[in-house]
Order: sequence, then C-alpha cells, then structure tokens
Amino acid sequence: MESAEKTKLTVNTLVDAPVEKAWNYFTTPMHILHWYAASDEWHTSKAENDLQVGGRFMFRMEARDGSFGFDYSGEYIKVVPQEELQFKLDDDRLVKVTFTATENGTKVLEDFEAENTFSADMQLTGWQAILDNFKKHVETFKLQQLHAQIMINAPVEKVYQTMLDEQQYQDWTVAFNASSHFIGTWEKGSKMIFLGIDDQGNKIGVVSRIKEHVPNQYLSIEHIGVYKEDQEVTTGPDVEGWAGSLENYTFSKVGDQTLVQVDMDANDDFKMYFEETWPKALNRLKVICES
Repeated sequence: MESAEKTKLTVNTLVDAPVEKAWNYFTTPMHILHWYAASDEWHTSKAENDLQVGGRFMFRMEARDGSFGFDYSGEYIKVVPQEELQFKLDDDRLVKVTFTATENGTKVLEDFEAENTFSADMQLTGWQAILDNFKKHVETFKLQQLHAQIMINAPVEKVYQTMLDEQQYQDWTVAFNASSHFIGTWEKGSKMIFLGIDDQGNKIGVVSRIKEHVPNQYLSIEHIGVYKEDQEVTTGPDVEGWAGSLENYTFSKVGDQTLVQVDMDANDDFKMYFEETWPKALNRLKVICES
C-alpha cells in the first residue's frame, strides 16, 4: 500500500541584500545561531552545517527558559551555491530552498513537506516567522565574524579543562588584560562576568550568558552587556549594536592533538584588536597545555 502524499507548503521573503550575502548568512553556523528561531522565547544554541551533497546539518532548537528543546537535522541532497539547497529532514520530509536575485534584493523561497502533528496554518506561521527573522538579521546585523584556531599537542580533556579552569583562565587570557578573570560559572544558562582593570585602575568587563555548553566539545557565550563603574549595563548606547554578540569555542580531537577553534562577533572598533590578540592568547594556552 502506497503512503499518502505529503502536503507541500511554501514560505518566502525578499531580503534587501545581494544573493552572495543572503546565501552566506543562511548557511554559516555563526549566523544561523543568531536568526534561526521563530520568536524571542526560542533560540538555536548550537549549529553544525556540512554544506555538501551527503553532508549533514544539525541546529539545536531550545526554549530560552530551558524547558524544552529538539534537534532540527537532516542531510543535503542538492547544493548549488547561491542558487538552491535541497535536503531531507531526519523525519523523511523534503525541503527545497531557492535564492533568486531581483532588482530589490534576494528572494528566498522555501518549499517544505508538512508534518502531521500541527496544522498547516501553524506550520506556515512558524516557518515564515523564522524566515522573517532571517531577513531581519541579514538587513540589520552590523558585526563582523572573526575566526582563530590553534593545534595543541595535548588531549581534548586537558585543553578544555585548562581553558575554563579559574586560575589557568587568568594565565592564558593575560594577552587581553593583565588582570583578566571571571565571576560566575560555565553552566549552561548561567550569567558570567568577564573582568579586568583598565589603565586608570577601573574595573571593566563584559556581562555574558552561557548559551550552550557541551563539555570537551563546544561552548557558546552570548554577550549581553558591559560592566563599568561597578554596574552591569545591558541597555543604552554602550551596548546598542553589540549586545547579543557571540563568542564560541570548539574542541576537536585530531589524532593525539586538539584543535581549538574560536569564532566570535566583533564590531569595527575592536576587530583589529581581537585579530591581533587572539593568536597571542591561544599561543599562551598552547604553552600551558603542552608544558
């Protein structure tokens, strides 16, 4: 007996950006972490994307209050850069995404097979909300994404523990600030304050939240404000255009060594500083781990 044909649904949006930019923001994990959610009550805490035929993707979708979460995952069956994506979700539903250049920007259209749990209208509303969030992100995101990495001749567990240990953290982050330290815990969902002393002897820092934490594998930090004049500032001109930026660490076993990758959002004022400082900090981490 043949199975019933799945209902096909369509959502679309027009993004005020060239196709190359729209494609990049749609497929890059660091960008996906920012936009893949249907509402402010939800977020993507981790994103993996092997963008090739046969490659897999996984976006970890979670309620911000930690009450529920699930993996949105599948496998690519067609990848035409800046034109088309086709993939099969792990529940066997097919999805097709096309990118079309127009005089007013890029039209992004998603055709997907409906599932049987929720009504078609509810599914259309959810998928459209995510696509609308994508449009907003592409058109308003002003930060630049930086990448740094280093290979360390030590096991993943040692590198991971060294990087997050309270005392050793102060050692390897001295490149950023001679008095660098943190207050808080690395537990997922917890608040963390990263602090240091400026040239005038004032305590300054960043107020953050641990967005995701998979021990020995992955850590995502969401920066939500600044610390100045003994206060946490999470609104106003000091954080506008910067709050919500991410700083992610990925730990990968490569033989007997560990590859540490750092991906982060930075504004123009600090881009050069981080490009110069992260290699110094990672080299210091390498020395500590290999000694």
